[in-house]
Amino acid sequence: MDKKKVLFVCVHNSARSQMAEAFLKQMAGNRFEVESAGLEPGKLNSVVVEVMKEVGMDISQEEESDFIGDLRILLDFKEHGKIRLSKHEKSETKSKPR
Repeated sequence: MDKKKVLFVCVHNSARSQMAEAFLKQMAGNRFEVESAGLEPGKLNSVVVEVMKEVGMDISQEEESDFIGDLRILLDFKEHGKIRLSKHEKSETKSKPR
């Protein structure tokens, strides 16, 4: 059976996506290939590491990963509930000319 690939992405890959990756790996890691990444990877949140330890999961050795893709679209709800759509490309992820 081929495993389905799951990628959890958040801005910094320091909290939510790391937690989601750990939970899915624990609950159904035999059925899924699970990874997490961030649009702008930061440092793993120490509070998250402690919270995950409380539920029996050690993510302290996890590393933040950069999302590699051709296009990044960020929906930002922070500014007065408005949606801001932005395109972010990195030179190493641009599509090849056709």
